[in-house]
Amino acid sequence: TTSRCLRYSKLRIIQRAVRPLGVLLAPLTSLLHLPAEAGPALIGGILLNTYTAIAFAAPLGLTPHQWTILGVFIGICHSLLVECAIMARLGIATLYSVLLRLLGAFVATMPIVFLPISLDGNTGGGQAQVASRLFSSFRDMLLNSVAEALILSAKVIVLVCTLALLMDWIKSIPAVKTHIERVNTTFSIIVGQFLGITYGAGILLREVNRGTLSRRDIFFIGTFLMICHSSIEDILVFVLFGANFWIILLTRLIAALVFSYVLMRVFRGRALDLVVRR
Repeated sequence: TTSRCLRYSKLRIIQRAVRPLGVLLAPLTSLLHLPAEAGPALIGGILLNTYTAIAFAAPLGLTPHQWTILGVFIGICHSLLVECAIMARLGIATLYSVLLRLLGAFVATMPIVFLPISLDGNTGGGQAQVASRLFSSFRDMLLNSVAEALILSAKVIVLVCTLALLMDWIKSIPAVKTHIERVNTTFSIIVGQFLGITYGAGILLREVNRGTLSRRDIFFIGTFLMICHSSIEDILVFVLFGANFWIILLTRLIAALVFSYVLMRVFRGRALDLVVRR
């Protein structure tokens, strides 16, 4: 008998595994100019966290342009289950939090999707150019995937640990400790930018319980942080794959300012009661 050498492509195996979910989310991924296989990355990021989205997206061979799109979208509307529950503790309605972050993600991402020139030098919105590396056996493919996963994990661990040490050092500065004891609107937003929505909301919750912040303050800070928070760690993880740091950062900051300004003018008086129930 003639032996046949089977060659495996990692992308083909991933495509077969996630094809049903990819078909279901095809309208969403198509709107964002991402391959259909990125559907699980979007769902994982929205329901769980940024790292889940990256775990699904990493083998897809996304271009820098597509990583930037994913970074903006997931950066705004990740971890909805946990972070919307945190906002509810502040008195912000869960429905408002969910709608704001999903709508904010779409609105902020659209300018990046339709950039006339993509970040990798090709026309924007093309399908991911996946490396055509083939393997002589499933075992070789598996070993290669494990090795790449370990290298990626090491990079992420170093990045996160460095940021955690940096934040601990910042919090140990006497001037910062003084501000922690007298939390105000500006410092709550700054904490949210560097440490994420959990820390920012945690500090804010203490002031809310003390009654030192008005409902409009709560509304403004909550709205701003839901669009733009954890601006260093979350973005740098996407940068590891080729995303553009400054485009993601500026897009989220501008979106946070615009949404906060517009919604502050929309929700006034009794309308504010629908959003901030405290």
